[in-house]
Amino acid sequence: EKIIKENPTPFHIYDEKGIRDYARKFNQAFSWNEGYREYYAIKAAPNSYLMKIMQQEGFGIDCSSLAELEIAERLGMRGDDIMFTSNDTPASEYRKAMELGAIINLDDISHIEYLEKHTGLPETLCFRYNPGNLKEGNLIIGHPEEAKYGLTYDQMIEAYRIARDKGVRRFGIHTMVASNELDPDYFVETAEILFSLIRELSEKLGIHIDFANLGGGIGIPYRPGQEPVDLDRMSQGIRKKYEE
Repeated sequence: EKIIKENPTPFHIYDEKGIRDYARKFNQAFSWNEGYREYYAIKAAPNSYLMKIMQQEGFGIDCSSLAELEIAERLGMRGDDIMFTSNDTPASEYRKAMELGAIINLDDISHIEYLEKHTGLPETLCFRYNPGNLKEGNLIIGHPEEAKYGLTYDQMIEAYRIARDKGVRRFGIHTMVASNELDPDYFVETAEILFSLIRELSEKLGIHIDFANLGGGIGIPYRPGQEPVDLDRMSQGIRKKYEE
């Protein structure tokens, strides 16, 4: 009520202490994994002030457009601070991502040729995996087998082979199959699918996957009776699958 007296409505109020507390809780849950880093998908709230708070807590930024790359640049973020994951991407946006040294995460096997033609291939390349019917989706994001996003299993094998043969030296892998998911075991299952594919890629192609990016979906308990995601249970489940 005090704020309304001084500021016209509507407006958003953000809780900085809440943001920092949760960011620290998240980082602590995965502190067993040396090199772990959380990347905030800035499209969820494209506000540079919020990103600055999370940057101070050690977060990277996940971008999907030129405007979001501009936010990253203005915050002084470069290189591995930035994951660039987009679909139907203009060459100018790939050029900007290359200029910033961002990790480019390709969404389609045809994008390899497109990227090479317009910017050349970077030393580091990541591909988004669509596990199809291996993984159920949810009401928000739909079903993976019906989605246009990501490469199939066979395309993943071929994409890494092409990238390896074209001189890419550092590889990452990514998947994103749910949004606003509250079941911690869902993320453990996703990690298991990804880790299994990493092993197969290594065995079949002789390449080393430097990082696995487990795309978002950590849910918010919006309704009474819903429980927040148990971060420790999720983290320890992922750790067990990683060690296996």
